[in-house]
Amino acid sequence: MTPPAYKLCLEKIYKLGRFGIKLELDTISNILSQLNTPQNNYNMVHVAGTNGKGSTATCIASILGAAGFKTGIYTSPHLVRFNERICINGQQISDADVVSAYKAVNAADNGLRRATFFEIVTAMSFYHFAKEQVEWAVIETGMGGRFDATNIITPKVSVITNLSIEHTDYLGHTIRDLAREKGGIIKPRVPVVTAVSQPSGIDRLTKIAKDRGSALYRFKKDFSIRKTPGRPTYNYKGLYQNFRGLTKPLPGEHQRENLSLALAAVELIFEENKKTDPRYQLSQKLVQKGLDRVYWPGRLEKIMDQPLVILDGAHNLKASVLLGKYLNRTLGDKKLTLVIGILDDKPYEAMLSQLLPRAQRVIVTKAKINRSIEPAVLAASIKKIFKGEPQIIDDVKEAVSYAISKSCNDDAICIAGSLYVAGEAKEKFDMDFIN
Repeated sequence: MTPPAYKLCLEKIYKLGRFGIKLELDTISNILSQLNTPQNNYNMVHVAGTNGKGSTATCIASILGAAGFKTGIYTSPHLVRFNERICINGQQISDADVVSAYKAVNAADNGLRRATFFEIVTAMSFYHFAKEQVEWAVIETGMGGRFDATNIITPKVSVITNLSIEHTDYLGHTIRDLAREKGGIIKPRVPVVTAVSQPSGIDRLTKIAKDRGSALYRFKKDFSIRKTPGRPTYNYKGLYQNFRGLTKPLPGEHQRENLSLALAAVELIFEENKKTDPRYQLSQKLVQKGLDRVYWPGRLEKIMDQPLVILDGAHNLKASVLLGKYLNRTLGDKKLTLVIGILDDKPYEAMLSQLLPRAQRVIVTKAKINRSIEPAVLAASIKKIFKGEPQIIDDVKEAVSYAISKSCNDDAICIAGSLYVAGEAKEKFDMDFIN
């Protein structure tokens, strides 16, 4: 049973709104100052980018934890429970600690402007990590970088995964604009690792790094990863070390890039500190130990075997492209039912063009968040490129149940289009398991 104080706390947090975005750092700076700057009490890694932030952050945190460091990780959004956002050594923050952190942060929120949802939750994570005396914290940005609430920190390493156009009202309309915003997390003399590949993006990041005296390390140029010929393992060629025969912790070939970024960031951390602390001795055994502990739900997550049910947020165009390729490569001759719901700030027609070709049945649904596209609107676009008739089932859990009831054991179901859809679907499976 949910404690009343915890439930009331979440109600207050959610009333702040999902997209109350303010492009300044004064408000969170004031809150953290009144809390005695908790973010200065531990080492941090800062992760920004368009896709792969959470996967990369999780791999970094898992390896640090395997080395014996008490390690926090802050990610967003959550899939099922709010507590997923703030974890220490793989354990979610407790309900009681959510209440405690919220009370402390809310009391400090007395500036000229009241804090947004993301500012409050970010401050809660910093406060909780300090209270629990973590040694390292891996912090994922929310939307951008330069004015993201997390950018109040000075990390030991910065990571920028990749770039594709998103949130144009806030981040600009070009890759160069986007690189400026994401590159805003680069701090003076703090090394950066990145998988950005577009020339205009790299040019911008290179200039920012140079101006701030920060070393910039690039995927495929300074470090890389390749699949072991004839084996399901990977060989990493790093900044200081090489690892052969690593087992990738998450499905999908695109995860090679995220894994490589995580390993490069970890290399920099361990190289900097290996002379002062014996725990900073990086070995393949340690790396694999950390990777074996990685858990990142809702991203190519296999929920059932018969029928095969795959859960993937695929919340933007690039993620949809990757998911489409994965389905084509792995499903063979299985008949696919696509359960899909998309948010209204996404290029939904382009996303549909990547996911529909492999589907034999399409069920359109809608996450409870108010930014969801109406199923009728989505269905109208689907009819333009899908030969069959899409079915509309507004409730995500009902849509998933229906898809399973209409599928044979040899069929496949993919639930995608939004992390919020993925979260509601996962909640259904979790409840089914409990019951």
